[in-house]
Amino acid sequence: MLFHKTYTHQTSQEWLVLVHGAGSNSSIWFKQLKEFVKHFNVLTVDLRGHGKSKDYPERSLRKNYTFEVVSKDVVEVLNHLKIQSAHFVGISLGTLIIRSIGDIDSSKIKSMILGGAITNLNWFGQFMVFFAKICRYLVPFYWLYLLCAYILMPGGRHKEARMHFVKEAQKLEQPEFLRWFALTLHVMPTLRDFFKKELPIPTLYIMGEDDFMFLPHIKDRIVKFHQHALLKIIESCGHVCNVESPEIFNEEVIKFVKTV
Repeated sequence: MLFHKTYTHQTSQEWLVLVHGAGSNSSIWFKQLKEFVKHFNVLTVDLRGHGKSKDYPERSLRKNYTFEVVSKDVVEVLNHLKIQSAHFVGISLGTLIIRSIGDIDSSKIKSMILGGAITNLNWFGQFMVFFAKICRYLVPFYWLYLLCAYILMPGGRHKEARMHFVKEAQKLEQPEFLRWFALTLHVMPTLRDFFKKELPIPTLYIMGEDDFMFLPHIKDRIVKFHQHALLKIIESCGHVCNVESPEIFNEEVIKFVKTV
């Protein structure tokens, strides 16, 4: 089972499940936990190969990953803890895992808060995936991750978020990195399948205004699926908005969950 940690509230019956992105771990939520536990029960997980789930599953059983496989890992933790349903908060690739859980069993999800959400790749993003696919066996995997981090989080004001991801990526072993990287190579068909329609689940997208790779498509989705989804854009903020603008991110999450 994935490494996980629970923070229980004395009176609240609501659960928040925090899902990090690829190359990170549950430490990405260090600016959220103090505020979230004031209002809700909180569950954090380290996805397979990340953080304290580094050796899960057993090495001999590891194969290429799919979104369904890594999503069922999270569902297994919920079932183990007897959490019938919860509000899910994700960042970056974690938003796709939450969306996959919704496809597997939508009854598990009361609401989705998707930070730095990935719903499509623009032409530049598709080129980067193709470029990385060609180079993945020619250059050290850490260089590829570093390049992606600088592209997604460029400039000085995104430095803190970028350095967090770079630091945590160094802890991944190369075989594990390649498994997750192989997962991202199939992200386009996955995105097409996921977002042909919006799940009838209350959804809040929280995006940084500098998230040039993903924000434009999110705006288009809000126009199309506004009956289930809301969008909050944080000024002077990039892709990893929970690290760069934690006060606004936390406030929006708490407010949204309480309205749901």
